[in-house]
Amino acid sequence: MSERGSISLWMVGMVMIVFLVGGIAIDLWRGLASHRQVASIVDAAAIAAGSGIDEQAWRDDGTLRLEPGHVVERVTTAVAAQDAPTVSVSVVTAADGSAATVSGSTTVELTLLGLIVSDGFEVSATATAVPALSP
Repeated sequence: MSERGSISLWMVGMVMIVFLVGGIAIDLWRGLASHRQVASIVDAAAIAAGSGIDEQAWRDDGTLRLEPGHVVERVTTAVAAQDAPTVSVSVVTAADGSAATVSGSTTVELTLLGLIVSDGFEVSATATAVPALSP
C-alpha cells in the first residue's frame, strides 16, 4: 500500500485548522475591542445622565432627582461626541427620578469566520447613574 501524498492531506487539514483557530482569535479580539468601545460610550453617557438633575425640585424642596428630559438631552450630547455611528444607545429614567440606566450595543461583523458563518454577534454594555452630591 502506497502512502504517497498522505502528507499533502495532513497539511491541507492542518491549514484548515490553523485558519479556523486564527479566525476565532481575530474575531474574538474584534469582539473584545467593540465591547470596550461600547462600554466606554455607555459609561460616558451614564456620567452625563447623572448630571441631568431636576434643578427646580432641588431649589424648591431639596429633592435630588433626575429629570428625564435633561437626562435624554445630556446622554444624546455625550453619545454624539463619541463619534461611533454603529453603536445604538438607549436610556431609561426611573419614574421617581432616582436613577437612569443607559444601555448600548453594536454588532460585530465576522472577518475570517464570515466565510463559514454569515451572521456577526452582538456586544452590549449597561451602566446606571444615580444623582448624588459630592462630599
